[in-house]
Amino acid sequence: MLARNGDVSTLRWPSKFNEVPKDVFNREDVYRLELERIFYGPEWHMLAHRSEIAKAGDFKTATIGQAPVLIVHGDDGEIRVFANSCTHRATQLKTCARGNGKEIECPYHRWLFNNQGDLIGAPGMREFKQGFRREDYALRKLRTAEFCGIVFATFSDDAPAFDDYLGETRPFIAKAVGGDGRLKLLGYQKVSFASNWKAYADNEGYHGPLLHTAFQMLKWSTSNGAQFMTSHAHKVNHIELGQLPDFGPLQDSSVIEGRDPKLVPVNLIISLFPLSLVIHNLDVINLRYAFPVSPHETEVHYAYFAHEDDDEALVRHRIRQGSNLQGPSGFISLEDGAVFNRIHTGSHTAGNAEFQKGVTGPGPIATPFNLGKGDEAGNLIRWEHYRQAMGFERG
Repeated sequence: MLARNGDVSTLRWPSKFNEVPKDVFNREDVYRLELERIFYGPEWHMLAHRSEIAKAGDFKTATIGQAPVLIVHGDDGEIRVFANSCTHRATQLKTCARGNGKEIECPYHRWLFNNQGDLIGAPGMREFKQGFRREDYALRKLRTAEFCGIVFATFSDDAPAFDDYLGETRPFIAKAVGGDGRLKLLGYQKVSFASNWKAYADNEGYHGPLLHTAFQMLKWSTSNGAQFMTSHAHKVNHIELGQLPDFGPLQDSSVIEGRDPKLVPVNLIISLFPLSLVIHNLDVINLRYAFPVSPHETEVHYAYFAHEDDDEALVRHRIRQGSNLQGPSGFISLEDGAVFNRIHTGSHTAGNAEFQKGVTGPGPIATPFNLGKGDEAGNLIRWEHYRQAMGFERG
């Protein structure tokens, strides 16, 4: 239990490996430490797909933790991620979600940067301090990496090599984005959950057929599938759906048809630590970018894609399926938001949360770790990674 004096160093993690202290979901001091050690620490964060910023000069804004970042498609074809902050007086440079421009201009004092982040010039430079050099004031560039068109970045020089970070998830991510990542953006749905970011990220397979009415109605709980955890606390959930029959509860069952000729219908979910999701559910290609707003709020952007080779009919099908099936108000995921809030509310009571299904012993779980498709035990690997990153001791 976290001491009420606000000293996070006094938090002692439960000695039982299947327990998590409820305090970590709602304490402001814990949240501030998370920003420092996880979001600004040695972790990679998914920020965009290349198709969202397809042309030179295209940009997209996002946040890592609460730090604003700017993802820019440079004139040289390279995608870079910068701190969205002028190197003069720290003014936020861009506020719109996406746009295009040949240059990046600070609105405060009109310092001007090119799309590679270099300072081009600033008004009144002759009166600047002696020894001022433009090359010393380029935008701060983050470590950036790309896989199948998905752009990741980190603030930390100590983050693991990117290939090591993705590890065993790589072939599943590639499968989820059509094999080669040649996508085109369809659009977004954006939602704010009244919940701590860890409650949102703590989703598992146990609840699916129990919480979601559509899972029961469509009998998806009887499909073949498996989950496994990786050494970097990522989770892969792979369920073979098969061709679904016409179910009476749906007025039009075509919304759950699998029409992509290159892929047997699956529910493929790759959850990357700390807070990113790559999903291919039936024909929905979906990247979910999640951002902690406070200890009590998490914002999630659902981005939907088609493959570049899709014909017009398949594109329309992906749009219709994505908006009806998968989003924050989709009929297979509608209940999640309410439960996230109820978890957060319930976490204000004393004690620990306990994991049971799939827990086979009292000790730590080794990785890679295979789970039954309806187990929750794999989340304990994520929690152990979190505990070590935060420096909390078991007691």
